[in-house]
Amino acid sequence: MAQFDVYKNSNGATSDIFPYFLDVQNDLLSSLQTRVVVPLAVRVTPVRHLNPIFLIEEQMVVMSTVDMAGIPLSVCDEVVTNLAHERNDIIDALDFLVNGF
Repeated sequence: MAQFDVYKNSNGATSDIFPYFLDVQNDLLSSLQTRVVVPLAVRVTPVRHLNPIFLIEEQMVVMSTVDMAGIPLSVCDEVVTNLAHERNDIIDALDFLVNGF
């Protein structure tokens, strides 16, 4: 488990809209039994600065920053990729959500 890992959403009720979760929790908190994630959505119109777009497994997805949540560690089982190379856009979106700039 690492910050910016992308996990496949195995919940059939939500995976059509949110096929992936992006782990944004700092690795210093890896001993916790939860992870803070941001769903990666399809069919969502992005808002500038708030919703970066990524290509995951040949699918364009939007970081649904306002839907950030804590989920149990047990849900984070299938790592698809890591978006550490997109760190600036991810942190900028989180900063925009919290600070408005």
